Amino acid sequence: MVSWETLIVEQDEQDQGVYILTLNRPQSLNALNTQMGLDLIACLKELQEKADMRVLVFTATGERAFCAGADLKERHDMSNEDWKRQHDIFEEAIRHLRDFDYPVIAAVNGYALAGGLELALSCDIRIAAEHAKLGLTEATVGLIPGLGGTQLLPRLIPVGLAKEMLFSGEHITADRAKEIGLVNDVVPMDELRETVLNVARRIAKNAPLSLKAIKKAVNQGLQADLHTGLNIELAHYYTCANSLDRLEGIKAFNEKRRPSWQGK
Repeated sequence: MVSWETLIVEQDEQDQGVYILTLNRPQSLNALNTQMGLDLIACLKELQEKADMRVLVFTATGERAFCAGADLKERHDMSNEDWKRQHDIFEEAIRHLRDFDYPVIAAVNGYALAGGLELALSCDIRIAAEHAKLGLTEATVGLIPGLGGTQLLPRLIPVGLAKEMLFSGEHITADRAKEIGLVNDVVPMDELRETVLNVARRIAKNAPLSLKAIKKAVNQGLQADLHTGLNIELAHYYTCANSLDRLEGIKAFNEKRRPSWQGK
């Protein structure tokens, strides 16, 4: 286990290809402060280069909050210049999360509000504890989301429901979030970690080049028309089709054994 000032990073004991990144400011509801932003940038860069990386689980310490958004106590009396400098750090941190090469699963262990929900939206899969509450609350303090909320949410759920959440700033329950497609599943808090790890382990068994290519094909294709998206898919398909891992996958299938992936 490696500890950062505001983060904890560890590997799953059952599958070393699964890494767990935990926000660790429980006394502040795991709110984003400047140090956490800097830690996330450095940590995500380091994890990106891990040779055995397959799946990243993104969660937080405690049972009260995944992340309650930006730390408004730190922002109290900030000058406009200091606010902009801090927001630049947050933008870079969330960009590294959103562009992380491998699948990222958010284990939402409590409140995911404002920037906290934007962190979860930047992950590929979201699984929430039953007591979790989610919301983009920026309008209630005279702001709008600035880390992707107005763009990511309406790409995930119906536009009208996204606008309702954005306009009202109200929290929704985990069950409601599942009903509208904001989270994949809802489980009791005491089952959250193992549920998420089981999903991560199932994914981590597959070819790393395939995982990276699927993520890029989906994310890039969503920004394009269907014809362009299909061409994007084909480009990533042939990257995998021409790989050593594709040969290994077919060989392992015929030999009825688990593949030994090289990531090449």
